[in-house]
Order: sequence, then C-alpha cells, then structure tokens
Amino acid sequence: MIFGVPWWVLMLIVFIFMSGYMAFRAMRAERILEQQYIEREGKVYINRMEEERKRRKIES
Repeated sequence: MIFGVPWWVLMLIVFIFMSGYMAFRAMRAERILEQQYIEREGKVYINRMEEERKRRKIES
C-alpha cells in the first residue's frame, strides 16, 4: 500500500488515465482522417467544376 491506498486502486487510476489518453489519440487521428477525406472530395468537386467550365467554353 502506498499512502494507505491499495495497489489495485492505483492500477485503476493508471488505467483510467491510459484510457483517456488513448481516446484522445483516437479522436485526433479521426480528425486528421476526416480532414484528408474532406480535402480529397473538395479536389474532386473542383476538378469537375473546371472540366464543366472547359466544356462550356468549348461549346460556346
């Protein structure tokens, strides 16, 4: 016992902090993946707009 606290209580506290850290890492990784997806889809949309603009310019 450290400071009168059983060892399993200390382990429980350590696991709670580890769980919080892992959740934070997962949330940050998810945000990065989501941003990459948004950027990729935005590029696809812009490319479609440019192709449509070129097509309309050629038809005119």
